[in-house]
Amino acid sequence: MRGDREFRKVRNHGVAVRDPLFTLRLTEYRPRYGEVWQPRAIMGIVVSKKTLKRAVDRNRVRRRVREALRTLPGGLPPCRAIVLPNPGVLTVPFTELQAALARAIAKAPSQAKRGGGKSGNPRQSARVPERVTTAPPIPPKDRP
Repeated sequence: MRGDREFRKVRNHGVAVRDPLFTLRLTEYRPRYGEVWQPRAIMGIVVSKKTLKRAVDRNRVRRRVREALRTLPGGLPPCRAIVLPNPGVLTVPFTELQAALARAIAKAPSQAKRGGGKSGNPRQSARVPERVTTAPPIPPKDRP
């Protein structure tokens, strides 16, 4: 994700799923303004200095979480998400980290249906849609 605005939207309208290793905030996929509809997972990983003091540890946590998300069996659903890892991510075995991320992502849509998000428009569903396939974009016609 890029920019404070996108992170703020996920923080305000996302469904929070808490795990001992991390907190996951998740919203459905929506393209940026003027962007072509390409459903995909857009993730942000936030590790604060308050959580981990040393930059080496913060970077290692980011790399571990990014790799765990990349290699998840079954892939990621189209969504926008923020992962806020806890210090335990440094010491837990990699397979456990992957399993916890998979559980949290699978759990998120069921919480969204129950209205797990606190803020935002109550009429809009914070549900994460299933994988969507789209037709390739039509190329523009060239003018002579």
